[in-house]
Amino acid sequence: MKIFVKVKPRSREAAVEKTGPNQFQVKVKAPPKEGKANQEMIEALALHFGVSKSRVTILSGLKSNQKIVNIED
Repeated sequence: MKIFVKVKPRSREAAVEKTGPNQFQVKVKAPPKEGKANQEMIEALALHFGVSKSRVTILSGLKSNQKIVNIED
């Protein structure tokens, strides 16, 4: 499943919110440095969808807060 994600780094709490069809906002506590926010986003999405972290991959937007993410079923 391909989803569109907006990441909000340095948030007070980590959360995954659905904002539309196949659109999510992921709040992470980590700063956007050295891939820490991306890693925390992957962990949050894996937990939200009930899959392992290895099944969540960033297709585009690696250095942007707007990302396209693939989640394998």
